[in-house]
Amino acid sequence: MKVSENCFHCGQGIEKEQILFDEKVFCCNGCKSVYEILNTNNLSNFYELNKRAGIRPSDENSTQFDYLDTPEIFDKITDFSEGGTSLVTFKIPVIHCSSCIWLLESLHTLNKNIKYSQVNFTRKTLQISFNHNELKLSELANFLTNLGYKPVISLETADKNVDHLDKSLLVKFAIAAFAFGNGMFLAFPEYVGGEDYWMDHYKGLFRTLMCLLAVPVVFYSASDYYKSAWYGLKNKIVNIDVPIVLGIIVLFGRSLYEIVTDYGPGYFDTLCGLLFFMLLGKIFQKRTYNALSYDRDYKSFYPIAVTKVDFDGKQDNILLSEIKIGDRILVRNQEIIPVDAILINGEGNIDNSFITGESATISKQPGDKIFAGGKQIGSSLELEVIKNVDQSYLTQLWNKEAFKKHETGLDTLTNNISKYFTFIILGIALLSGIYWATVDLEKMFQVISAILIIACPCALALSAPFTFGHIMRILGRNKFYVKDTLTIEKIAKLDTIVFDKTGTITHRKKSNIKYEGSEIQDFDLQNIKTLLKNSNHPLSKSLYEFIEINDDYFPVENFMEISGKGYEANVRGNIYKIGSASYNNQESKNLETAVYISKNDEFLGKFIFKNEYRPGLANLFKKLTGYKIFILSGDNSFEESQLKQLIPNYQGMAFNQNPEDKLNYIKTLQDKNLKVAMLGDGLNDAGALKQSNVGIAIADDTNSFTPSSDVIMNGEKVVTLDKYLNVCKGSITIVKMTFIISFLYNVIGLSYAVTGHMHPLFAALIMPASSITVVSFTTLSTWILGRKYFKKQA
Repeated sequence: MKVSENCFHCGQGIEKEQILFDEKVFCCNGCKSVYEILNTNNLSNFYELNKRAGIRPSDENSTQFDYLDTPEIFDKITDFSEGGTSLVTFKIPVIHCSSCIWLLESLHTLNKNIKYSQVNFTRKTLQISFNHNELKLSELANFLTNLGYKPVISLETADKNVDHLDKSLLVKFAIAAFAFGNGMFLAFPEYVGGEDYWMDHYKGLFRTLMCLLAVPVVFYSASDYYKSAWYGLKNKIVNIDVPIVLGIIVLFGRSLYEIVTDYGPGYFDTLCGLLFFMLLGKIFQKRTYNALSYDRDYKSFYPIAVTKVDFDGKQDNILLSEIKIGDRILVRNQEIIPVDAILINGEGNIDNSFITGESATISKQPGDKIFAGGKQIGSSLELEVIKNVDQSYLTQLWNKEAFKKHETGLDTLTNNISKYFTFIILGIALLSGIYWATVDLEKMFQVISAILIIACPCALALSAPFTFGHIMRILGRNKFYVKDTLTIEKIAKLDTIVFDKTGTITHRKKSNIKYEGSEIQDFDLQNIKTLLKNSNHPLSKSLYEFIEINDDYFPVENFMEISGKGYEANVRGNIYKIGSASYNNQESKNLETAVYISKNDEFLGKFIFKNEYRPGLANLFKKLTGYKIFILSGDNSFEESQLKQLIPNYQGMAFNQNPEDKLNYIKTLQDKNLKVAMLGDGLNDAGALKQSNVGIAIADDTNSFTPSSDVIMNGEKVVTLDKYLNVCKGSITIVKMTFIISFLYNVIGLSYAVTGHMHPLFAALIMPASSITVVSFTTLSTWILGRKYFKKQA
């Protein structure tokens, strides 16, 4: 029977065999071998760093990385190769804790041909320097796989443009910081005042130096604000950067006027300080999770190379980009089919779950067409290419209009408020200027300068980046990874949520299995489990795990499989049939997923497979009463009645949906002026995720493929979706409150400025004071909001 014990290395439950070694229990020979390697190399304190921190090694074949030794592929994968040393960076998604880092940075103690290794935990990458004369690249990849850290090698990981850090922004920030610090130092004597001959003699030099420090800040560090303001005006929108630019120009112009006429020291230090704080906010805003990719395409999971077969049978590894129509390629067990092709040799057993969402496999015979994106399960296939990679059905999903959408970033809460704010300020400045021109012409310039300086909405510009930056950090700590701050605003505006069924509201790897039929004796169960072990079909694998009986293996004779129907064999003198209803001479119920079993042509019973829904879903849907709920599925409608009970407030359900159907379904909802969020987990949801206002990709593990999206969410957190939606809505409330604070500063300041009682110097001092107040308020209020919904991870 099933053993309820955990493996010493990986910590996973032992369901199949129990291996005892060194007074410890392991789930497989792989885990035992890794433990032996660590022990032999005096690295056993790996387990003390983090209990049950190991990764279960892969049991895949050892030839899976042989293609890496082909010279063209070796050159594309490696970062550097000269003499006897090569440098390679592998993407390893299963890195998850301190002990993983410690082990992977100790590889040189496990293999003498590895010189050093360095982990980038944020990006889940491992850079290794090794001796390629003694250790092949394929051997290095297999070495990592046997340790349980299988590298992911695809077209996407082979591309070297992975550094998304905006270095120019950091340079602009550094210049502003230097000018701000030194400007304050040079301005200090002016603030202290007093009659000092030395100061009076050199004040012109100090003022000139402050001006020179401010020039690169105004003309280079602030350049993004000028571009944004011009972009907004071109699109006939007065965004937040228009009044900011106006304030910068007035502040700089007034300062130049003061030092040229020797009227005063100007406000160069204040100007540099303001831009320093605003650029700091922009850097904070641009903090994203480099480890996650939100805009994925076929490069994310297609192999970098394929095996080309010549007509004389010779095999050669070539780059995927070099495949031509008419070429013949070899696809092995568990490999992705990279192009649309015709099956030439072999029996295809294609898993199209990435494309259709259906978990069932499709049998293919020579002459049949096979679409790109399917995965072969079983013996190797020889295929003839009929379309190039970029013309295949799967990659055409990315040619849809949904994937060409470009966010302008202009339709934000800040910009919507600022367009009214700007016109009001300009109106006040104009009216004040007209009034003071008739009273005191010299004072008119002082009043207009004070108004435009005090009204520069720097605090307004800081409130959204700092608030949303804090919210992104809180959401990320709770496994809800938002692409950018604009997404938070879009989430707050949602009124409709569309859930994909399979893998989103159901567990991707769990099924409820129920047996119907006469009781099966242990003798027969052991024989059936032996026979199930010979099949690669997903249902057979699930059934193999489900049957809880000693895993003894008996000889299998006369094994015969009819693709798409089932298989049979003689085990211990009895003939067993496992497969479909028709294969076992039974009538099937419509829309039921079941495996039928017969012994010596006598029907025993059937195992019925049902999806296992995530616990807590009913409670979630009760809390989502303010949203319209829709369900989409690539599966059949067998569980429609169960879904209706689970989601009493649903607005619509659609089944047997292919990728294009899902995309069009979302578009139809948007045509009704609904703001739609789509939750999906597979490539078949990619079009719908991109089309929706907010696409939320569900990932049950870090190694799984996640399609193009605005948010990547951990699967176990789906049942608490309402918390994330409420936090996003709460963040908008915080931003509105900071706007009120900013407006209060402006109202008080403007009332003094308009009446001519405020000197521009005092106006320049109030500006950073309001910014500091706003930043402090957002920091505290977002922390309180986070604690309200995520007590431990705020």
